[in-house]
Amino acid sequence: MSAIKQNLIQIKSTIPEHVTLVAVSKTKPVSDLVQAYEAGQRIFGENKIQEMTEKWEQMPKDIQWHMIGHVQSNKVKFMAPFVSLIHGVDSLKLLQEINKQALKNNRTIDCLLQIYIAEEESKFGLDENELNELLTSVEFKELKNIRILGLMGMATFTEDQNQIKKEFTHLKSIFDSLKNIDGYGKDALQCVSTISMGMSGDYQLAIECGSTMVRIGSSIFGGR
Repeated sequence: MSAIKQNLIQIKSTIPEHVTLVAVSKTKPVSDLVQAYEAGQRIFGENKIQEMTEKWEQMPKDIQWHMIGHVQSNKVKFMAPFVSLIHGVDSLKLLQEINKQALKNNRTIDCLLQIYIAEEESKFGLDENELNELLTSVEFKELKNIRILGLMGMATFTEDQNQIKKEFTHLKSIFDSLKNIDGYGKDALQCVSTISMGMSGDYQLAIECGSTMVRIGSSIFGGR
């Protein structure tokens, strides 16, 4: 049995059924992805659109491809025909471009809104006020070819478990408050069920804090 398959089996044994595992395969060769696929994994996460597109062309078509990195608007068109979920959506401008490209491909593209929860300057994301403004804007209501499935966040890269827990709990509280946003109707909320938080080093803590989707790379494929 390959190391990748062994890793997948071990990780899946620690993840509850209601939590989705995204195997973060960025920078890894297709041969590694094939091993994970043969072990039953069907959801892969990439952080560069060009790399994801190249892998999509080579891999079986029953795979769900998640874009987990920061997205540049001018590259959305390359993944619009096939991407299953875009995690890091952090602006109305980007949503409008995703909607435009989804319409061109006669699709509805699922998205997660990225919330800034860390204490690091390098992280992208919306704060609570920006989230509320986006969801209650007239422009947002005009977007018919995107679907918001929930929120995504990245904790501070630290050994301090209390800080990480605080940040995860904060994201869960924002998620829970979505239903109270004025003007954000029940119809739009029907699909909101996903909180994408937790990676190789902190996914079990993230699950304890309410995560329904974890993004695990090095614990499956080894270090980069």
